[in-house]
Amino acid sequence: MIFDKLREECGVFGVCAPGADVVSAAYHALFALQHRGQESCGVAVNRAGVIDVRKDVGLVTDVLTHGVTRSLGSGEMAVGHCRYATTGRRQLSNAQPLLVNHLKGSMALAHNGNLTNAAELREKLEQKGSIFHGTSDSEVLAYIITQERIQSVSIEEAARRAMRRIKGAYSAVIMSPRKLMAVRDPYGFRPLCIGRFEDGWVFASESCALDSIGARFERDVEPGEIVVASPDAGLTSIPYDETPPRRALCVFELIYFARPDSVIDGTSVHGARLKAGALLAINHPVQADVVVGVPDSGIDAALGYSRQSGIPYGIGFIKNKYVARTFIQPEQSQRAHAVRIKLNPVAETVRGKRVVLVDDSVVRGTTTTRIARLLREVGASQVHIRLSAPPFAHPCYFGTDVDSVESLIAHNHSLDEIRAILGADSIGYFRAEDLPMLDHSGHGSFCGACFTGNYPTPPPRAPGKLRFEKQLEIRTGGAGNA
Repeated sequence: MIFDKLREECGVFGVCAPGADVVSAAYHALFALQHRGQESCGVAVNRAGVIDVRKDVGLVTDVLTHGVTRSLGSGEMAVGHCRYATTGRRQLSNAQPLLVNHLKGSMALAHNGNLTNAAELREKLEQKGSIFHGTSDSEVLAYIITQERIQSVSIEEAARRAMRRIKGAYSAVIMSPRKLMAVRDPYGFRPLCIGRFEDGWVFASESCALDSIGARFERDVEPGEIVVASPDAGLTSIPYDETPPRRALCVFELIYFARPDSVIDGTSVHGARLKAGALLAINHPVQADVVVGVPDSGIDAALGYSRQSGIPYGIGFIKNKYVARTFIQPEQSQRAHAVRIKLNPVAETVRGKRVVLVDDSVVRGTTTTRIARLLREVGASQVHIRLSAPPFAHPCYFGTDVDSVESLIAHNHSLDEIRAILGADSIGYFRAEDLPMLDHSGHGSFCGACFTGNYPTPPPRAPGKLRFEKQLEIRTGGAGNA
């Protein structure tokens, strides 16, 4: 597995607004959610019950061109998706929304998260004759809902029955010929919110997408809840029908994934990052001359550190926003080179100074090591690294592309070893016990399994790639079985 920083999640969006330009709304919302997925994207539009999809590998501006959006025409509802491949290869067949045509009609699905029992479900479906076109667990989710839909009187009943069979993280927007539906898993691993748009309703992964189209934020979809919008009946809610488990929003949504201008489950992302920085300053003080943040997600925490400590904040790096993310470069030498192209230090800010370098997290450590070296190369006398997340020491199975410990620096090295590897004068991590303090809503319950190893729901029995994503072992000296 090749990664350095964490891979973001996917972004989902849905709009039910007859008479509005739903395709344009989906385009602008996906543009606002682009930070959540940059591998592929797509839009499905519903015109009088007929669902049409346009999707491809690439960024929103590359895939959803004027000609493509114009070809989609107008409709009453639309679903959009931008993707990072946490499960399944980067290929067109895994792009979303997924469209399934069945004997009761059609269904378009956009999913964010990871199903922990996807492999078992897929095997059972295949044994019954189901044919899969891609390798993502979202296709498993779509087939399970379709299977239940054939036996149910409504799409919402099918979703409720499917929720009893699927496990793990899923925030999904589902469109049938007559309805638009938002579904969130009982733990609430991934965010999903509701907005009001002109004469209709919208669902989105983050509230920043609502802002981009002029929709008014109403509330978040509750864990385990199904929310249904339709042109005829407006908005209806189906609450979770079992005893709800402990809420387990992925805390990295606040630390790293989400945009700072979003509000997730009642908590301002910007406010949470400021708080994280302030707590870092309290728990890991240091004598220094300037605080700098690593763009983009480290900047808010750096401001919090600066305000709490009284050490001046400075612009330490200029970010080139047109460079591909460093963790998806195929070779280490390319990743190191990409860091320098992507981030250039501001020598005037750090030359001859003791620098507090604030970032959100360290996964492998390669990028952070290079960034610390850049500061020294332009004259920083000391570099003290502060991280607004606890040590990432355990695999994540709920939507982050880190399903093994082989490259996790915090799993394989002591704190002093990490400091030496990164080339820092000192290092300080956010404390896991302080995570509830980032919550402003009163829930105070996050999934921090990647820090503690305490998973809110059992991890998959056999994590890793599916058999057809693994290369064959080449045998020499004789013929083998094909």
